[in-house]
Amino acid sequence: MYDAITDLPVTVEAVTLDRVERETPAFTRATTVVSLSGAGETGRGEDVTYEAVHHDALQEHEERTPEGEAFDLAGEYTLAEFSTVLDETDLWPVDDPAREAFEHYRRWGFEAAALDLALRQAGETLADRLDQTLDPVRFVVSSRLPEGDTSRVETLLSRYPDAEFKLDPTTDWPDETFDYLADSAAVRVLDLKGHYEGTDVDQAPDPDLYERVFETFPVATVEDPAVTDATRDVVADHADRVAWDAPIHGLDNALDAPFDVRWLNVKPSRFGTLESLFETLDWAFEHDVALYGGGQFELSVGRGQIQELAALFYPAGPNDVAPGSYNDPELPEEPPKSPISPPEDHTGFGL
Repeated sequence: MYDAITDLPVTVEAVTLDRVERETPAFTRATTVVSLSGAGETGRGEDVTYEAVHHDALQEHEERTPEGEAFDLAGEYTLAEFSTVLDETDLWPVDDPAREAFEHYRRWGFEAAALDLALRQAGETLADRLDQTLDPVRFVVSSRLPEGDTSRVETLLSRYPDAEFKLDPTTDWPDETFDYLADSAAVRVLDLKGHYEGTDVDQAPDPDLYERVFETFPVATVEDPAVTDATRDVVADHADRVAWDAPIHGLDNALDAPFDVRWLNVKPSRFGTLESLFETLDWAFEHDVALYGGGQFELSVGRGQIQELAALFYPAGPNDVAPGSYNDPELPEEPPKSPISPPEDHTGFGL
């Protein structure tokens, strides 16, 4: 699939950066919208790095740069050539990323903006380039449920009884939480967060928790267990339902997974480049890997871009790409319903 876009011409005349911020149920989220302008069009992407200080530093760098342009990327390229230029560009000019993954997140913001700009300059969509159609996107609603508090799920079900969920079980969930969810909610994905370290969402590997999750939700997909001596047997017994997310930043990671990958949560920002993303998607289709989309609390164009990828490649999956209003501190009175219908007429990259 990458071959279908690699020769797309793109003319870049200017780069601008816009910091965006919004409250979520758990924290204040900040991102940076990367805009590439040229030939009368503007393409946008979103840097979803999870530390506000990095976005602040980038904004300050832009303000200090002559004429307010943080990066000199002007030129005429193909998409492949522009990606090569990014290889040689320091996208962290004033600070270092707190986590290696943040390098991928920022790179994706520029790559997505370039794809959006190239498609707009060509008057096309990604579906046009790949000779595919955009289908309605099924989505699930994601939530942490701190200490097993189900009130947010209960509120949503009172307003949207057919809602489906992706939840993050933890060792502090009481029996009542498991019982309520098993009886009352359509839980499609459970994220064990077993591959995070030093974050607010870490969940240490716990074979008892893992067994409880697999047994309570017998048809759900279970994401990112940590495979240790203590948990290996539990995970192996249910390997056909295990999905991978956080450890996968490219095809090599998928090939090195502790078990054959049967399910993959595709978060394009984790891959960093269009080439890496499409290489992994090609491999997944060839090996019948079940796919679904994932989000990173995008606040702007990044949300529509992950929704478009879902519409193209895995529209029926339990996609964690719900409209942004689901990430507001207060749930909407009339929540948007699944599926998301793609627009009938648009250009560029993103619904």
